[in-house]
Amino acid sequence: MLDRGFHHDGSADHVSTLTPEPGETVTVFLRTPKDHRTGVHVRSTPDGEPHFTEAVVDRETRDEIWWRADVVVRNPVTRYRFLLTGHGGYRWLNAAGLHDHDVPDSGDFRLLSYAAPPAWAADAMVYEIFPDRFARSGAQRAYPDWAVPAAWDDPVAGAGPLTTVQLFGGDLDGVTAHLAHVAGLGMNTLYLTPVFPAPSNHRYNASSFTEIDPLLGGDAAYRTLIDEAHRRGIRVLGDLTTNHCGSTHPWFTAAARDKDAAEREMFHFGDDALGYEAWMGVASLPKLNWTSERLRRLMADDAESVVRRWLRFGLDGWRIDVANMTGRLRGIDLTREVAARIRHAAAEENPESVLIAEHAHDASADLDGDGWHGTMNYAGFTRPVWSWLRGPEVRLPFLGLPAPIPRLGADHAVRTMRAFAALTSWRSLVHSWSILSSHDTARIRTVCGGDEALVEVAAGLLFTLPGTPMVLAGDELGLEGAWAEDGRRPMPWHRPDSWRTGTLDAYRRLATLRRDEPALRHGGLRWLHASADALAFVRERAGERLLVLAARAAHDPVRLPLGVAGTPRHGGPEITPAPDGTVTLPADGPAFHVWRLENSR
Repeated sequence: MLDRGFHHDGSADHVSTLTPEPGETVTVFLRTPKDHRTGVHVRSTPDGEPHFTEAVVDRETRDEIWWRADVVVRNPVTRYRFLLTGHGGYRWLNAAGLHDHDVPDSGDFRLLSYAAPPAWAADAMVYEIFPDRFARSGAQRAYPDWAVPAAWDDPVAGAGPLTTVQLFGGDLDGVTAHLAHVAGLGMNTLYLTPVFPAPSNHRYNASSFTEIDPLLGGDAAYRTLIDEAHRRGIRVLGDLTTNHCGSTHPWFTAAARDKDAAEREMFHFGDDALGYEAWMGVASLPKLNWTSERLRRLMADDAESVVRRWLRFGLDGWRIDVANMTGRLRGIDLTREVAARIRHAAAEENPESVLIAEHAHDASADLDGDGWHGTMNYAGFTRPVWSWLRGPEVRLPFLGLPAPIPRLGADHAVRTMRAFAALTSWRSLVHSWSILSSHDTARIRTVCGGDEALVEVAAGLLFTLPGTPMVLAGDELGLEGAWAEDGRRPMPWHRPDSWRTGTLDAYRRLATLRRDEPALRHGGLRWLHASADALAFVRERAGERLLVLAARAAHDPVRLPLGVAGTPRHGGPEITPAPDGTVTLPADGPAFHVWRLENSR
């Protein structure tokens, strides 16, 4: 077992509350092997000064000892770790693992006294839709001059002048017409990329935040979609560009036209090549200036601000585009202040709303505050899964990486996941989105070299590891794509013969498994094994334990000292312990297996 049988992960089994109030005393629990009977302390750092509390034995089980100690939540973010000085000598256990030497505080466990995310978010399974490529309703609409109409089966223009103006004509009524598919897949939350008017197919260069694009059906179609989704128990999240708007937006056109315009302060004008700051130098995406009081009011504070009015319209939250760059420019760094302002506005308008930040690398500095509830976990989930499961002959970049994603063993993937998970609280981890593909990446089927069995392994990890599963529409049908635009191919509703029915069935069964097993949504995580071709872990909650084995290829058998039998929940076969208590897991691969262990309720 990893960490030699010492375990704490910050989940509900290991802390008395995940939603402490300021000043509250929280009991934390540590599990140790049976031979560790002395020398357990918890170290916290109230007001920045180390403080030690001796732990006492709470209870013993057949295989381990549970220790408990109290931690006072003196600060909004309270860090703690365990000092072990009994059997085995001087060691620390923190969220990064077990260490026989002193380690920095960055990997410590965390308790947060900021308001918790809405309860429903822990059970969310998100389905992402790129509206132009999802489904047409059949409504006849005049296309604007900038658009180049495309037939539904036309190839996507991956480069050149057509890339952003090729319009396939998907609309919101088309989404509404396929909500039964979303529900049948087991997904309970919709995330739509932007639906505001914009002179592009991706609509990230909004020309207005006050209406829904008429090409998508306008406000009425959005109203119908949200109402019908809610009727089915599906929540709906919008996509908001807090870092920039479009160059055709009235805010920017007024600011660019007149140096004395009130809107001028809302942007960064200067002497650079464009005369103003723009996202990544793209002229159509002028950067918003969050030092502007006017911008703060129009985006978040006022009753009719962008954040508030669409939550009042019926949205259940926002995915925040380019959150990592919002409020940041050279000597300005207002990102956390912006996040807190948006969180305050959203909570006032709809206390049940959720905020998820786009961030493609280490997001930890922007989490665990009173802003974003979680991030799109590209760094701590997507990249390690890609690097383990990519096809041997596949050569793909990853979100601007100037080299193909490496092909590494599961041991490297697990180390990566643990390293990033250790930098945030358990609460931020489980409310962050686990992603195999998004509208900004290649498709997981292409990453896996077209191997349907590897895709099922990837989907298995998506639905069983901590984090909120997010599925890009079409992944469940086996759509392919080697980069972002290539992955935005229209959904082949009219060609069911092209669907990968095995993949669709796997996604449905795995979503059902997650829905039916509380441990997969609310349980802790205990890593048991990681080698080149296989990894194993346990998800556990309130006595229920699920054992997961993922393999990218046939491998040496994994033997674990579990001492109990397991009933298959996905894959198989049944597993039983040998006389010494060791359980030998299947050695096939690619394969994905889940068992409920015998002593679970």
